[in-house]
Amino acid sequence: MRGWETACRGIGHNGAVTSRGKRVAAKPKARFRPTVLLLALGVTVGVVAWGYLVKAAIDFGIQARSGTSGAWLYLALAGFGAVACLFIGLMLIARIMRVLGITRGPSAEPDQPRPIGGRRAAR
Repeated sequence: MRGWETACRGIGHNGAVTSRGKRVAAKPKARFRPTVLLLALGVTVGVVAWGYLVKAAIDFGIQARSGTSGAWLYLALAGFGAVACLFIGLMLIARIMRVLGITRGPSAEPDQPRPIGGRRAAR
């Protein structure tokens, strides 16, 4: 036998496996959630509105730089609206993640107070 064949002589088919696998609960069945659908629709509308307002702000900025004084107000309003739409979209994404169980909300009980002196004093 060659070197690698002698080294791997005991490795191979292990015979019958006696364990029955993991003891894990059955996965919950996927179900339709109208809440998630509405939140996702809200995110979509918010992102589309954000894109439109950003484009409008760019156009108003071009007009304002060319000398139209009233365009500065519209530029400011479009910029503020774009920021608001993006913020609302991100809040809705956070809400979707909480509904789906990806993240958790803040715990009801406060954390334990830190010991005075830190780890060094605890020794």
